[in-house]
Amino acid sequence: MITPGTAIHELETPAALVDLDRLDANLARMAVYAKQHSLALRPHIKTHKSTTIAAQQLAQGAAGLTCATPAEAGVMSAVSKDILLAYPAIGPKLARLMALPEDVRLTVALDSAHAVDDLARAARAANRAVRVYIELDVGMHRVGVSAWDDAIALAKRVKENPPLEYAGINFYPGHIRSDVGGQDEALEKLTSVLGAATSALSARGLRPGVVSGGSTPTVWRTHEIVGVTEFRPGTYVYNDRGTAEIGACAPEDCALTVLATVVSTSVSNQAVIDAGAKALGREPMRGVDGEGWGALLDRPDVVVARMSEEHGILDLSRTDWRPEVGDLVRVVPNHVCIVVHLNDVVYGVRDSRVETSWPVDARGRSHSAVTS
Repeated sequence: MITPGTAIHELETPAALVDLDRLDANLARMAVYAKQHSLALRPHIKTHKSTTIAAQQLAQGAAGLTCATPAEAGVMSAVSKDILLAYPAIGPKLARLMALPEDVRLTVALDSAHAVDDLARAARAANRAVRVYIELDVGMHRVGVSAWDDAIALAKRVKENPPLEYAGINFYPGHIRSDVGGQDEALEKLTSVLGAATSALSARGLRPGVVSGGSTPTVWRTHEIVGVTEFRPGTYVYNDRGTAEIGACAPEDCALTVLATVVSTSVSNQAVIDAGAKALGREPMRGVDGEGWGALLDRPDVVVARMSEEHGILDLSRTDWRPEVGDLVRVVPNHVCIVVHLNDVVYGVRDSRVETSWPVDARGRSHSAVTS
């Protein structure tokens, strides 16, 4: 049985651990930044996927939550009455979305006439007001419109289809992943693009009430993006190796690690841990020249060089450290969002002892089973 005070060496590995002191500091730092710059903080729950952490964000002043799926929105409605689905809702997803509690103020981001029409039909059938953000493509080329005439047409279409309400625009600068100090040119261009979009909309009587955007890699410079009123960072709660490498956090801000056990040292210059792709994900370092699939918390020069499903291979060629079978290590993952999604439970720890735990209650798709 795991109780408060249990030593981490008593946990079955691999296990996701969160340093509670680092988590608290990360949450507080972002809340202070939002207040200092008069920005509405609407954190994306994709990283923690937990109502426990979401409730802490809201308690520290977050204006609402951002979700990527209707399933996530359904789970988060237990703690938040203001939810943004930052993803076009198409087809059967709409039924789950309309089933959210009536007291939840719902906003949906979209970028097509199809999405507007589908959402309008669902909202009318449910007799539910839904706020809409028009998604802009500001450089990532994933979703969003890049022609302002298209944004104008979509905003008009929303206004012509009550109970939909045109609320503003949103964007995701996911293409900006360079070192924080080297983002000047990209942020200046982003400000220019947003200014052009806002001017075009305003000239047609469609000035956006909300300009929602941001990401963890650019988060500490959000106030430099002229016109932004709301931002949606996600990774900052836990941070990860990729975020630290580009300077969006310090290494000591990485709160989540994967606790793993050394299970073999039979091959020279390597050790095998029981955390492979099914514990660490298979996300390469993003936006920087990096290697491996994670690095040890207390020995960042030791990386997980190779993986299979349940095996992680530690490269010991650049260190004199030689672990023994049974030793525990803590791995800082490249991309923490993927790792959290692989776990049912996360353990909160201080001083190598478990203090609490919480479920990753918004993981998975929550699809319905076939019934007879």
